[in-house]
Amino acid sequence: MVLLICWADVVFLIDGLRDDSMVMWEGRGCVVQHVEEGAEELTEAMNVKVLIGMETWEETTLVADIASKTQMPIISFASATIIQPLIPQRWPFLVQMASNVIEQIRCITDVVRSFNWRRAIVIYEVDYYGSDYGMFAALSDSLQDVGVTIEYRLVLPSFSSLDDPKAFVTEAVADLLSKQSRVFIVLQLSSSMIVHLFREAKQMRLIGRDSAWIITDRFASLLDSANTSVISSMEGALGIKTYYAEGSRSFLDIKQHFRRVFQLDYPEEDNSEMGIYALRAYDSITAITNAIKRIGNSSDCPSTLLKSILSSNFTGLSGDIRFHAGELAGSSLFRIVNIVGKRYKELGFWSSTFGFSKSLVIEESGHENITNDMEVLSGLVNWPGDLKRVPKGLAMPTNAKPMKIGVPATSYYQKFVKVDWDAGLNKWKFSGFCIDLFYEVLKILEQSYPLPYELILHNGTYNDLVDQVANKIFDAVIGDITILANRSKYVEFTQPYAESSLAMIVSVKPQRGQAWIFVKPFTKEMWAVTSAILIYTVFIVWLLERQSNPEFEGPWQNQLGSVLWFTSSTLFSAHREKVHNSCTRILVLVWLFVVLTLSSSYTANLSSMLTVQRLQPNVTDIDWLKKNNATVGCGRNSFIRSYLENVLKFDPRNIKTIRSEYDYPGEFESGNISAAFFDLPYAQIFLNYNCKGYTLAEHRGGAEHKFGGFGFVFPKGSPIAVDFSQAILTLLENGRIEQLQTQWFTPPSKCLNSQTPDEVDSLNWRSFWGLYLFSALTSTTCYLVFATQKLYGRQPEAYDGVLTWNYKNMLKKLVRSVQNLRIREIKLPGTTPNNTVQALKVSESSSSGRACTSPLEIPEQFQELHSIELEITNPNEEGKS
Repeated sequence: MVLLICWADVVFLIDGLRDDSMVMWEGRGCVVQHVEEGAEELTEAMNVKVLIGMETWEETTLVADIASKTQMPIISFASATIIQPLIPQRWPFLVQMASNVIEQIRCITDVVRSFNWRRAIVIYEVDYYGSDYGMFAALSDSLQDVGVTIEYRLVLPSFSSLDDPKAFVTEAVADLLSKQSRVFIVLQLSSSMIVHLFREAKQMRLIGRDSAWIITDRFASLLDSANTSVISSMEGALGIKTYYAEGSRSFLDIKQHFRRVFQLDYPEEDNSEMGIYALRAYDSITAITNAIKRIGNSSDCPSTLLKSILSSNFTGLSGDIRFHAGELAGSSLFRIVNIVGKRYKELGFWSSTFGFSKSLVIEESGHENITNDMEVLSGLVNWPGDLKRVPKGLAMPTNAKPMKIGVPATSYYQKFVKVDWDAGLNKWKFSGFCIDLFYEVLKILEQSYPLPYELILHNGTYNDLVDQVANKIFDAVIGDITILANRSKYVEFTQPYAESSLAMIVSVKPQRGQAWIFVKPFTKEMWAVTSAILIYTVFIVWLLERQSNPEFEGPWQNQLGSVLWFTSSTLFSAHREKVHNSCTRILVLVWLFVVLTLSSSYTANLSSMLTVQRLQPNVTDIDWLKKNNATVGCGRNSFIRSYLENVLKFDPRNIKTIRSEYDYPGEFESGNISAAFFDLPYAQIFLNYNCKGYTLAEHRGGAEHKFGGFGFVFPKGSPIAVDFSQAILTLLENGRIEQLQTQWFTPPSKCLNSQTPDEVDSLNWRSFWGLYLFSALTSTTCYLVFATQKLYGRQPEAYDGVLTWNYKNMLKKLVRSVQNLRIREIKLPGTTPNNTVQALKVSESSSSGRACTSPLEIPEQFQELHSIELEITNPNEEGKS
């Protein structure tokens, strides 16, 4: 009941004396009267200056229209969802002492989004004129922005207009049992209506497992003064409550005074806490009192008084009191509360500036407790039914019929969906990869809720199946349905369980011999790098040998030819030139290793290319097919035909419909089609079972025609589609889908052992870059050593023999390096110590360096074993031996 309460020159407008703690304010000379009976006459008779109250927007607009005529400021405790610039224009004397309702709607949206609830039911009470004035519309738009669908809205009439409120509410709540969503958002309900709603909902077990209830600020702010029996029926509900500081000295003084007055007037009540409306009423009086003091005698002018009220700037009991464009300025701060037992507990806070937080103490660094996700507070929530996890917000209706799930009767490949008639059971029997995948998803969903279903066979195209879901004939479709953009406009697809793209299958023939196959073992880059290393090595060899080696003397043409022939001939170990420089020998040794590695790799790769069977496609690409007007084939139920016509621009006369998967080989052999187009999964199955004579043609230029993949189909906004998608992701991650693919799509044994091997690739220089680098560094290092020796006047040692390793050369070098050598004994194989032959005796050289006086006596055994003639040269007598 809407009332006017007069106090001095101030009138309070209140809805429901018993339910609102604002009634406890002291007043003198109060007048109570229905607004409908003449609020305008009352204000004129009492010479009222300001109207205060109106906790609903419907009441506010009614009184604001009257105040606009009388030019009297009014202060309302309700907030509007109307676009802000329109309010001052229509109601210029209206002041909104309330939290921003749009921010409250954003808070509700963040809560729903954080817990990944995809459907919700909204409950609200209409005003006397049957209008909700935009709050539901604003909530609907906000939820839609985050992908949440309002499945149903329960609209209740005004409580005072009902003859039997209990019976009406009971019938209305019973309708909720037929809905899938178990997320209930309670908007604009009066205190009396919300009491009946929760009592009936609890009795019908709508407040239980996997359900969630959210109440808005309008009722949550009255929890401090609500009856404990009412609170107990709301067990587990989440509330959004306007924040106000409770620790200030002024608040504690007013609170003590309030309790004393309340207990005198209502001694039977055990709850004497102040509500937000009492605090705002007090702050409103403070604002008016301060405004009158500021303007003094000008308070009789309504516009001056209004302007003075709007210029208020102080901290009141309900928070900071500052106005902008006729409403409280600054972002609102809400408490997130959870009803437990007969009381409620505070979980945290929400603000449009920082989102959710466990406390108001926000550190400048770290921000550990700040997030846009309500899950930071989820561990503190006591959910309905004492649930230990976040409710799914979804349940199968109690009177729900089994879901009608369509299954294609003619799948392109029976490996995906196979349908047989079971004469014993007198019904269709379904099997295949898609059917097994559906059962695996059901196993996961059964952990949360049962899903009654009925598989129904459908004869028709896949587009017809999708249309049946869009027209609500089927509740879902399972099978090998490709996700396409034009289909997604009308239905909801699950997460794809298989990738798909346009695939072209063509026949192949053995590739003929190639005249230039001998250059293919190496790539062009490989040949180029090898040639560069060869030239560099040739250049370094020429630098090292050109001065000391007579083989490299003469005109520069001869020098270049000799060194090029020498380095190149090492490829075949056929070089005849001698090298005189020790640095050259090291360089040649490394180069020989490079040559050995390259020649071995070349030989091995060339052998593979000559022995591996290679097949050449009969058709090159899509452009070739269109240019030559070649006939192509596709499935009869496939969307591929329209794709070929509309996207790839094939002539419809050149597209042939193939009725069965088993008809493709015959069509290819007879020449009726030059290529066949499939969705990629079908192409892979075709190749698995037709392993000889066909291949998957490559796309020209690397361009691919990709689709959305294979998925199951549900109606738009279906929450079950979300659960199916999560289950499919689980099966992808745990490898179960891969196991099903192996079970259904593994090729037969004849094709497992006869798959055409891949064509051998040419070798790339990147496989040998380390070897090339080592060769180049060795060549460079050898030249640097040579240049350094020459710079300091040391001529590199010239070697005057053939670059061969034999015993004679080794012994000569050994004798030259030792000046004073005395060989005592040589023990020959097969002799005893007593038969040891005194083989060599060399006198120590005197300072004058005289030569050996007796020739060496070489044992007969040594000659027989090695057949080597020893020569010893005295270093002091050059030229003598």
